[in-house]
Amino acid sequence: MAAKWSPESWRDKPIVQVPEYLDEDALTRVEGELKRFPPLVFAGEARRLKRDLGRVAKGEAFLLQGGDCAESFAEHHPDMIRDLFRVFLQMSVVLTYGASQPVVKVGRIAGQFAKPRSAPTETQGDQELPSYRGDIINGPEFTPEARIPDPERMLKAYRQSAATLNLLRAFAQGGYANLEHVHQWTLGFLKDSPQSHRYQALADRIGECLAFMRACGITSESAHQLRSTDFYTSHEALLLGYEQAMTRVDSTSGEWYDTSGHFLWIGDRTRQPDHAHVEYMRGIKNPIGLKCGPSLDGDGLMKLIDVLNPEDEAGRLTLICRYGSDKIGDHLSSLIRRVQAEGRTVVWSCDPMHGNTVKAASGFKTRPFDRILSEVHTFFEIHRAEGSHPGGVHFEMTGTDVTECTGGAVAITDADLSDRYHTFCDPRLNGTQALELAFLIAEELSRVRKGGERVQAVSGL
Repeated sequence: MAAKWSPESWRDKPIVQVPEYLDEDALTRVEGELKRFPPLVFAGEARRLKRDLGRVAKGEAFLLQGGDCAESFAEHHPDMIRDLFRVFLQMSVVLTYGASQPVVKVGRIAGQFAKPRSAPTETQGDQELPSYRGDIINGPEFTPEARIPDPERMLKAYRQSAATLNLLRAFAQGGYANLEHVHQWTLGFLKDSPQSHRYQALADRIGECLAFMRACGITSESAHQLRSTDFYTSHEALLLGYEQAMTRVDSTSGEWYDTSGHFLWIGDRTRQPDHAHVEYMRGIKNPIGLKCGPSLDGDGLMKLIDVLNPEDEAGRLTLICRYGSDKIGDHLSSLIRRVQAEGRTVVWSCDPMHGNTVKAASGFKTRPFDRILSEVHTFFEIHRAEGSHPGGVHFEMTGTDVTECTGGAVAITDADLSDRYHTFCDPRLNGTQALELAFLIAEELSRVRKGGERVQAVSGL
């Protein structure tokens, strides 16, 4: 029987990837303030997302998860939130058509402030300082003062998350998500894309469907589904003091929920089954994710599944696979087979970003678009071969016109990276690259759907 869980039981476990605060009294005071703040999200919303992810696990929906590598205090602006949401809507419409299924939209936003690091320090010239761990912990400026972990930053992260959520809810329910508008934005993208001929046929079919619905009297005025949408938030649950402070008992069910976001995930560097992050996550009732990298084998995965989803609840656990285009073929098949053999219910999602980071000749970290696409393509191929459902994708992306990932239809080169390289952590797809990827994934989803139709037709003979 598992040991009794409480929101603070993680404090008795080993822990990695956490800052060392110099002022423990200030840390205690800030965590106490956060405990008295209102929740950012509600238990009922998290339950609704879990239900939607249960449909993904059964092959009845598709998961689109994405957003900033790490949110920034300095870049908090309504236009940036709007632009990300807009690209999300465009991607969702394209993927919905390709899959002929609902798309569950989950943003890396309104809480994605903390980042694990590969090393505790970084060096510039002859100066070595603590690594930047995200704005909720310390500052990106390379100065001794900025790199000191400051608990007051948690209060600013909470307030920024609240403001971001307020705007996202207004966009999602206030008419900005009108399907007609979204389609017009996509047509504008196609007009400017060098690869427009490849995607135009799909866009035309979407337009024909909208015209048919209008002719039948189904418009945004008569059907609220055409003018509003559900949009959920997510982040890596890395800074556990913040997460504990935001963990509340749901008054209707009596269960514990982390109210800092709808969906939380455990990173590849913090998934030790006997450590603090797994201990905390096993007790909250939110839907959760687990990053799966090349070092995770079948035995290790099953041990984590047993801890994190012992009752095999559909929609509870999403496995976010992040291997790299050159490694996914060596690892994914065996994990799928093991999960299937054990009869466990999970959502399989592909993170093609983290395993494909390279250092360009210019010195910038980047992610080549062709490697990202290759990993996604292999993800679909392997699931087809194993008879499993490729449930979703997980991107680091922005709605703005940055130059951080090379390639794509509007080909960004190594020489272009310095033009608009704005990230403080890892390189992100820009809005154009993200939407182009959605069109390419829609083609994969269409093949999956048609393959399923062929199987059903044959079995009906």
